[in-house]
Amino acid sequence: MTEAYIVATARSPIGRAHKGSLKDVRPDDLAAEMVRAAVGQVPGLDPARIDDLLLGCGLPGGKQGMNLARIVAVLCGWDMVPGATVTRYCSSSLQTTRMAFHAIKAGEGDVFVSAGVESVSSFATGSSDDIPGVDLHNPVFADALARTEKRAGAGTGLWTDPRLEAVLPDAYISMGQTAENVAALRGVTRAEQDEFAARSQQRAQAAIASGFWARDITPVTLPDGTVVSADDGPRPGTTVEKLATLEPVFRPDGSVTAGNACPLNDGAAALVVVSGRVVEELGLTPLARIVSTGVSGLSPEIMGLGPVEASRQALRRAGLTVDDMDLVEINEAFAAQVIPSARELGVEPERLNINGGAIAVGHPFGMTGARITSTLINALADTGGQYGLETMCVGGGQGMAMVLEKL
Repeated sequence: MTEAYIVATARSPIGRAHKGSLKDVRPDDLAAEMVRAAVGQVPGLDPARIDDLLLGCGLPGGKQGMNLARIVAVLCGWDMVPGATVTRYCSSSLQTTRMAFHAIKAGEGDVFVSAGVESVSSFATGSSDDIPGVDLHNPVFADALARTEKRAGAGTGLWTDPRLEAVLPDAYISMGQTAENVAALRGVTRAEQDEFAARSQQRAQAAIASGFWARDITPVTLPDGTVVSADDGPRPGTTVEKLATLEPVFRPDGSVTAGNACPLNDGAAALVVVSGRVVEELGLTPLARIVSTGVSGLSPEIMGLGPVEASRQALRRAGLTVDDMDLVEINEAFAAQVIPSARELGVEPERLNINGGAIAVGHPFGMTGARITSTLINALADTGGQYGLETMCVGGGQGMAMVLEKL
C-alpha cells in the first residue's frame, strides 16, 4: 500500500465569535481562501487532479449548510472537483484527513484536500448550555461507571452503558457540564485547571514573540481590504492569580470558568494530502507522513476523556508508544479534560502543547483538527522532532487521534 503524505497546510487566524476579526466573513469564503492557499503551495499540482475535497464542519447548517465542501470547490473555480462535508463535531477535519489517508491507502485516489471550517458567528441563536448537567451522585450514573470501568479495565476510557440514558438521553449535553463531570471524576482541582490555562496563555505569548504563530498562520484579507494575521484569543499578562478571580460558568460550586476553557471562535484550515506516487512524480518534499489514526467512543457525560483510548488505538496501530512521541497536541477544550487525559496517557508538560493551545488561540470546531495538524507539523520542524501525536475529545462522547512522522 502506498503511503499518504501531507505536503501543504494553511490555517486562518482564529477570530472570537460575534465580536472578533472574522465575525463578518462567510464560512464558505473563509474556507475557500484557505483551500486555495494550501493547494497553491504545491508546485506543479493541477487542481483538476484533486480526487475529492473533504471539508469538516462541526455544526453544518445555515451559512454552513448545503454541502459546504462543494460550494468551496466552486468558489475556488474548480467545477471538476467533487466535495463532501463531514461532521464529527470537534474532530471533523481530523476525520476528513483520516478519510483521505484511508482512500490513498486503499488505492482509490492520489490527491485530496482535507479542510475544516467553523463560524460560530454564523450560528443561529441558542445554546446547549441550558441543558442540565449530570449529577455524579446519581446512583444510576455512579453504578454504571463502576460496572463498566471494571469490565473495560480502569483508565481505558471505554465507558458506555445503556442505563446512562436514564440519566440524560441527550448525547450533546453542555460541554461545560461534561468538563465538570470529568473534573469531579478524576479529582482535577480548580487550581490545577487555572495553572494549566495560565501556562497555555503564557506559551502562546512566547510563541507569538518567537514568530511561531506567524509562520503557522495564513493571513486573511477582509472585503474592506483589512488583513488579519493574528489570532484574537491570546491574552497577554494572564496569570494564575487573575484566573482565580473568575466565577464558575456551568455550576455554582464548579471549577470550570471562562478562563480555563476554550472560547467560541471562527476559523478555517486546509491540508493537501497526496500519495507517494504524486510526491515522486512532482518532486515534492513532504511535510509529514500520516502513520495511523484512531477513534473511540465513551459516555457522553465524560466525553473529555476521549483522547485516552483513541490515542492508544493510534499508537498501537503505528507500532509505537507514547514515549516515542516527541510532541503531543491535545486539544484544549477544557483544562479539566486535558489534565487527566495527559496523565492517563503519560504525557509530561514538556511535550504537551508547547506553543499553547485552544484555551489561548481558540477552537473553531470544524477547523481544529486541521489546525492542530498544521501546528504539530510546524512545532516538530522547530524542535527537530520526528513523531507527533494529535488527539482530542469530541462532543457526544468520542475521542480521535492521529500519529504523524515529520519528514
